[in-house]
Amino acid sequence: MKAVICTKYGAADVLQLADIPKPSPKDNQVLIKIHATTVHVGDIRIRSFDVPRWSWPLARLALGLFRPRNPVLGMECAGTIETVGQDVTRFKVGDAVMASLFPASKQFGGYAEYKCLQESDLIVHKPDNISFEEAAAVPAGGLTVMVLFNQANSQPGQEILIYGASGSVGTYAVQIAKARGAKVTGVCSTRNLDLVASLGADRVIDYTRQDFVTLDQKYDLILDAVDKLKPEYGKQALKPQGIYLNVSKDSGSPKDVKQAYLDELRELIEAGKLKVVIDRCYPLDEIVEAHRYVEQGHKRGNVIVTILPNT
Repeated sequence: MKAVICTKYGAADVLQLADIPKPSPKDNQVLIKIHATTVHVGDIRIRSFDVPRWSWPLARLALGLFRPRNPVLGMECAGTIETVGQDVTRFKVGDAVMASLFPASKQFGGYAEYKCLQESDLIVHKPDNISFEEAAAVPAGGLTVMVLFNQANSQPGQEILIYGASGSVGTYAVQIAKARGAKVTGVCSTRNLDLVASLGADRVIDYTRQDFVTLDQKYDLILDAVDKLKPEYGKQALKPQGIYLNVSKDSGSPKDVKQAYLDELRELIEAGKLKVVIDRCYPLDEIVEAHRYVEQGHKRGNVIVTILPNT
Protein backbone atom coordinates (compact mmCIF):
# COMPACT_ATOMS: atom_id res chain seq x y z
CA MET A 1 0.00 0.00 0.00
CA LYS A 2 1.02 3.64 -0.42
CA ALA A 3 2.16 5.50 2.67
CA VAL A 4 4.22 8.52 3.64
CA ILE A 5 7.13 7.52 5.86
CA CYS A 6 9.41 9.54 8.12
CA THR A 7 12.79 7.80 8.23
CA LYS A 8 14.60 10.40 10.35
CA TYR A 9 13.94 13.56 12.33
CA GLY A 10 14.22 16.80 10.41
CA ALA A 11 12.56 19.28 8.08
CA ALA A 12 9.45 18.48 6.06
CA ASP A 13 11.39 17.00 3.16
CA VAL A 14 12.36 13.96 5.27
CA LEU A 15 8.85 12.67 4.48
CA GLN A 16 8.79 10.24 1.57
CA LEU A 17 6.04 8.46 -0.35
CA ALA A 18 6.70 4.71 -0.29
CA ASP A 19 5.15 1.27 -0.71
CA ILE A 20 4.82 -0.68 2.54
CA PRO A 21 2.99 -3.92 3.43
CA LYS A 22 -0.77 -3.71 3.85
CA PRO A 23 -1.77 -4.70 7.41
CA SER A 24 -4.12 -7.57 8.21
CA PRO A 25 -6.55 -7.32 11.14
CA LYS A 26 -6.41 -9.70 14.10
CA ASP A 27 -9.54 -11.28 15.55
CA ASN A 28 -10.36 -8.17 17.65
CA GLN A 29 -9.37 -5.60 15.02
CA VAL A 30 -10.84 -3.72 12.09
CA LEU A 31 -9.03 -2.72 8.91
CA ILE A 32 -9.85 0.87 7.91
CA LYS A 33 -9.44 2.00 4.32
CA ILE A 34 -8.42 5.59 4.95
CA HIS A 35 -10.10 8.33 2.92
CA ALA A 36 -8.57 11.32 4.69
CA THR A 37 -6.22 12.32 7.50
CA THR A 38 -4.74 15.61 8.75
CA VAL A 39 -1.50 17.41 9.36
CA HIS A 40 -1.66 18.00 13.10
CA VAL A 41 0.79 20.11 15.08
CA GLY A 42 1.73 16.88 16.86
CA ASP A 43 2.87 15.41 13.54
CA ILE A 44 5.07 18.45 13.01
CA ARG A 45 6.62 18.12 16.47
CA ILE A 46 7.34 14.41 16.06
CA ARG A 47 8.80 14.79 12.58
CA SER A 48 11.06 17.68 13.60
CA PHE A 49 11.64 16.39 17.16
CA ASP A 50 10.49 19.79 18.42
CA VAL A 51 10.43 19.06 22.15
CA PRO A 52 11.98 20.91 25.13
CA ARG A 53 15.65 20.07 25.56
CA TRP A 54 15.13 18.85 29.13
CA SER A 55 12.73 16.17 27.84
CA TRP A 56 14.98 14.82 25.07
CA PRO A 57 15.99 11.55 26.78
CA LEU A 58 12.43 10.52 27.63
CA ALA A 59 11.12 11.74 24.26
CA ARG A 60 13.75 9.72 22.41
CA LEU A 61 12.74 6.62 24.34
CA ALA A 62 9.05 7.22 23.65
CA LEU A 63 9.25 8.23 20.00
CA GLY A 64 12.45 6.56 18.78
CA LEU A 65 16.16 7.22 19.30
CA PHE A 66 17.20 8.41 15.84
CA ARG A 67 13.91 8.36 13.92
CA PRO A 68 10.23 7.83 14.72
CA ARG A 69 9.66 4.29 15.93
CA ASN A 70 6.69 4.06 13.60
CA PRO A 71 7.68 5.87 10.39
CA VAL A 72 4.04 6.44 9.39
CA LEU A 73 2.75 9.54 11.20
CA GLY A 74 -0.83 10.81 11.28
CA MET A 75 -2.86 11.22 14.48
CA GLU A 76 -6.42 10.89 13.15
CA CYS A 77 -8.29 9.57 10.16
CA ALA A 78 -11.64 8.84 8.56
CA GLY A 79 -12.51 6.02 6.20
CA THR A 80 -14.50 2.85 5.69
CA ILE A 81 -14.20 -0.54 7.34
CA GLU A 82 -12.81 -2.95 4.77
CA THR A 83 -12.34 -6.04 6.94
CA VAL A 84 -13.36 -7.04 10.47
CA GLY A 85 -11.86 -9.68 12.73
CA GLN A 86 -14.05 -12.58 13.79
CA ASP A 87 -14.53 -11.22 17.33
CA VAL A 88 -15.61 -7.71 16.26
CA THR A 89 -19.21 -6.72 17.04
CA ARG A 90 -19.28 -2.89 17.00
CA PHE A 91 -18.53 -2.48 13.31
CA LYS A 92 -19.24 -4.21 10.01
CA VAL A 93 -17.71 -4.08 6.56
CA GLY A 94 -18.65 -0.85 4.78
CA ASP A 95 -19.18 1.26 7.91
CA ALA A 96 -17.95 4.85 7.60
CA VAL A 97 -15.87 5.76 10.65
CA MET A 98 -13.56 8.35 12.15
CA ALA A 99 -10.79 7.45 14.58
CA SER A 100 -8.09 8.84 16.83
CA LEU A 101 -4.68 7.27 16.23
CA PHE A 102 -3.17 8.82 19.35
CA PRO A 103 -1.71 7.99 21.90
CA ALA A 104 1.51 6.38 20.85
CA SER A 105 0.26 2.94 21.88
CA LYS A 106 -1.89 3.16 18.73
CA GLN A 107 1.32 3.85 16.77
CA PHE A 108 -0.24 6.69 14.75
CA GLY A 109 -0.44 5.65 11.06
CA GLY A 110 -2.87 8.04 9.34
CA TYR A 111 -0.52 8.80 6.44
CA ALA A 112 -1.34 5.53 4.69
CA GLU A 113 -4.03 3.83 2.66
CA TYR A 114 -4.92 1.37 5.44
CA LYS A 115 -4.76 1.15 9.22
CA CYS A 116 -5.65 -1.64 11.66
CA LEU A 117 -7.17 -0.71 15.01
CA GLN A 118 -8.61 -2.69 17.87
CA GLU A 119 -12.39 -2.57 18.10
CA SER A 120 -11.98 -1.02 21.58
CA ASP A 121 -9.85 1.86 20.29
CA LEU A 122 -11.17 5.39 19.80
CA ILE A 123 -13.36 4.77 16.76
CA VAL A 124 -16.87 6.02 16.11
CA HIS A 125 -19.29 5.90 13.20
CA LYS A 126 -18.95 8.97 10.98
CA PRO A 127 -21.89 11.37 11.16
CA ASP A 128 -23.87 11.30 7.92
CA ASN A 129 -23.95 15.09 7.68
CA ILE A 130 -20.20 15.60 7.20
CA SER A 131 -17.67 14.44 4.61
CA PHE A 132 -14.75 12.11 5.22
CA GLU A 133 -12.44 15.13 4.97
CA GLU A 134 -14.34 16.89 7.74
CA ALA A 135 -14.59 13.73 9.85
CA ALA A 136 -10.83 13.15 9.68
CA ALA A 137 -10.26 16.43 11.51
CA VAL A 138 -12.60 15.79 14.45
CA PRO A 139 -10.77 13.38 16.82
CA ALA A 140 -7.53 15.19 17.69
CA GLY A 141 -8.74 18.74 18.20
CA GLY A 142 -12.19 17.78 19.41
CA LEU A 143 -10.98 15.28 21.98
CA THR A 144 -8.35 17.70 23.26
CA VAL A 145 -11.09 20.25 24.02
CA MET A 146 -13.32 17.63 25.64
CA VAL A 147 -10.51 16.57 27.99
CA LEU A 148 -9.62 20.15 28.89
CA PHE A 149 -13.18 21.30 29.52
CA ASN A 150 -14.06 18.21 31.55
CA GLN A 151 -10.94 18.61 33.68
CA ALA A 152 -12.01 22.20 34.34
CA ASN A 153 -15.62 21.12 35.00
CA SER A 154 -16.93 23.82 32.64
CA GLN A 155 -20.46 24.92 33.48
CA PRO A 156 -23.37 26.73 31.77
CA GLY A 157 -23.25 30.48 32.23
CA GLN A 158 -19.48 30.69 32.65
CA GLU A 159 -17.42 33.40 30.96
CA ILE A 160 -14.82 31.57 28.86
CA LEU A 161 -12.02 33.08 26.79
CA ILE A 162 -10.35 31.11 23.99
CA TYR A 163 -6.95 32.48 22.98
CA GLY A 164 -6.13 31.28 19.46
CA ALA A 165 -9.78 30.78 18.60
CA SER A 166 -9.24 30.27 14.87
CA GLY A 167 -6.96 27.22 15.04
CA SER A 168 -8.02 23.58 15.16
CA VAL A 169 -8.38 23.37 18.95
CA GLY A 170 -9.70 26.92 19.13
CA THR A 171 -12.52 26.47 16.63
CA TYR A 172 -13.73 23.38 18.49
CA ALA A 173 -13.36 25.09 21.86
CA VAL A 174 -15.56 28.03 20.85
CA GLN A 175 -18.33 25.75 19.63
CA ILE A 176 -18.18 23.21 22.45
CA ALA A 177 -18.19 25.99 25.05
CA LYS A 178 -21.26 27.50 23.39
CA ALA A 179 -22.98 24.11 23.25
CA ARG A 180 -22.41 23.83 27.01
CA GLY A 181 -24.10 27.18 27.63
CA ALA A 182 -21.06 29.38 28.20
CA LYS A 183 -20.58 32.98 27.16
CA VAL A 184 -17.54 32.86 24.87
CA THR A 185 -14.89 35.40 23.96
CA GLY A 186 -12.55 34.45 21.13
CA VAL A 187 -9.14 36.00 20.55
CA CYS A 188 -7.64 35.85 17.05
CA SER A 189 -6.04 37.93 14.30
CA THR A 190 -7.86 40.44 12.11
CA ARG A 191 -8.41 38.10 9.18
CA ASN A 192 -10.15 35.52 11.39
CA LEU A 193 -12.62 37.78 13.21
CA ASP A 194 -15.57 36.85 10.99
CA LEU A 195 -14.76 33.14 11.16
CA VAL A 196 -14.70 33.07 14.96
CA ALA A 197 -17.90 35.11 15.15
CA SER A 198 -19.59 32.68 12.75
CA LEU A 199 -18.76 29.82 15.14
CA GLY A 200 -20.89 31.45 17.83
CA ALA A 201 -18.46 33.54 19.86
CA ASP A 202 -20.32 36.26 21.78
CA ARG A 203 -17.32 38.58 21.55
CA VAL A 204 -14.25 38.49 19.33
CA ILE A 205 -11.05 40.36 20.17
CA ASP A 206 -8.40 41.19 17.57
CA TYR A 207 -5.13 40.61 19.41
CA THR A 208 -3.28 42.86 16.94
CA ARG A 209 -5.36 45.81 18.15
CA GLN A 210 -6.43 45.00 21.71
CA ASP A 211 -4.93 43.13 24.64
CA PHE A 212 -7.64 41.16 26.43
CA VAL A 213 -5.70 41.34 29.71
CA THR A 214 -5.99 45.14 29.81
CA LEU A 215 -9.75 45.16 29.19
CA ASP A 216 -12.31 45.23 31.98
CA GLN A 217 -13.63 41.67 31.44
CA LYS A 218 -12.68 38.82 33.81
CA TYR A 219 -13.20 35.14 33.03
CA ASP A 220 -14.09 31.90 34.79
CA LEU A 221 -11.94 29.94 32.35
CA ILE A 222 -9.17 30.94 29.95
CA LEU A 223 -7.85 28.43 27.42
CA ASP A 224 -4.62 29.15 25.56
CA ALA A 225 -5.38 26.98 22.54
CA VAL A 226 -2.09 27.72 20.75
CA ASP A 227 0.45 27.67 23.60
CA LYS A 228 1.59 31.25 22.91
CA LEU A 229 0.63 33.09 26.10
CA LYS A 230 2.80 33.48 29.17
CA PRO A 231 0.57 31.96 31.89
CA GLU A 232 1.49 34.53 34.52
CA TYR A 233 0.32 37.25 32.14
CA GLY A 234 -2.88 35.60 30.91
CA LYS A 235 -3.97 34.70 34.43
CA GLN A 236 -4.40 38.41 35.20
CA ALA A 237 -7.74 38.26 33.35
CA LEU A 238 -9.13 35.46 35.54
CA LYS A 239 -11.81 35.83 38.18
CA PRO A 240 -10.61 35.00 41.74
CA GLN A 241 -11.56 31.31 41.42
CA GLY A 242 -10.95 31.13 37.67
CA ILE A 243 -9.09 28.33 35.89
CA TYR A 244 -6.28 28.80 33.37
CA LEU A 245 -5.54 26.05 30.84
CA ASN A 246 -2.75 25.60 28.29
CA VAL A 247 -3.35 23.21 25.42
CA SER A 248 0.18 21.78 25.55
CA LYS A 249 0.57 21.49 29.32
CA ASP A 250 -2.92 20.66 30.61
CA SER A 251 -4.43 18.28 28.06
CA GLY A 252 -3.83 15.31 30.34
CA SER A 253 -2.53 11.85 29.52
CA PRO A 254 -3.91 9.22 27.15
CA LYS A 255 -5.95 7.67 29.96
CA ASP A 256 -7.95 10.91 30.19
CA VAL A 257 -9.35 10.44 26.67
CA LYS A 258 -12.62 8.49 26.76
CA GLN A 259 -14.79 6.88 24.10
CA ALA A 260 -17.73 8.83 25.53
CA TYR A 261 -16.03 12.07 24.49
CA LEU A 262 -15.82 10.94 20.87
CA ASP A 263 -19.46 9.84 21.03
CA GLU A 264 -20.42 13.29 22.31
CA LEU A 265 -18.54 14.97 19.48
CA ARG A 266 -20.44 12.85 16.97
CA GLU A 267 -23.75 13.81 18.61
CA LEU A 268 -22.88 17.52 18.51
CA ILE A 269 -22.07 17.25 14.81
CA GLU A 270 -25.28 15.36 14.06
CA ALA A 271 -27.25 18.04 15.94
CA GLY A 272 -25.64 20.80 13.88
CA LYS A 273 -23.91 22.30 16.93
CA LEU A 274 -20.35 21.56 15.83
CA LYS A 275 -18.84 22.16 12.42
CA VAL A 276 -15.37 21.46 11.13
CA VAL A 277 -13.29 24.32 9.78
CA ILE A 278 -11.01 23.30 6.91
CA ASP A 279 -8.25 25.60 5.73
CA ARG A 280 -6.68 23.58 2.91
CA CYS A 281 -6.68 20.07 1.44
CA TYR A 282 -3.62 18.36 -0.01
CA PRO A 283 -3.29 14.98 -1.75
CA LEU A 284 -1.04 12.43 -0.06
CA ASP A 285 1.81 13.01 -2.52
CA GLU A 286 1.92 16.70 -1.46
CA ILE A 287 2.39 15.94 2.24
CA VAL A 288 5.68 17.88 2.35
CA GLU A 289 3.93 21.06 1.19
CA ALA A 290 1.16 20.44 3.74
CA HIS A 291 3.69 20.16 6.57
CA ARG A 292 5.47 23.33 5.46
CA TYR A 293 2.18 25.21 5.44
CA VAL A 294 1.17 24.08 8.93
CA GLU A 295 4.65 24.93 10.25
CA GLN A 296 4.05 28.58 9.36
CA GLY A 297 1.62 28.69 12.29
CA HIS A 298 -1.22 30.58 10.61
CA LYS A 299 -3.69 27.90 9.56
CA ARG A 300 -7.42 28.39 10.10
CA GLY A 301 -8.95 25.28 11.58
CA ASN A 302 -7.58 22.12 10.01
CA VAL A 303 -5.35 21.03 7.15
CA ILE A 304 -6.55 17.85 5.45
CA VAL A 305 -4.65 15.20 3.52
CA THR A 306 -6.79 13.17 1.13
CA ILE A 307 -5.90 9.54 0.57
CA LEU A 308 -9.04 8.71 -1.40
CA PRO A 309 -10.01 12.03 -3.07
CA ASN A 310 -13.45 13.52 -3.58
CA THR A 311 -15.15 11.78 -0.66
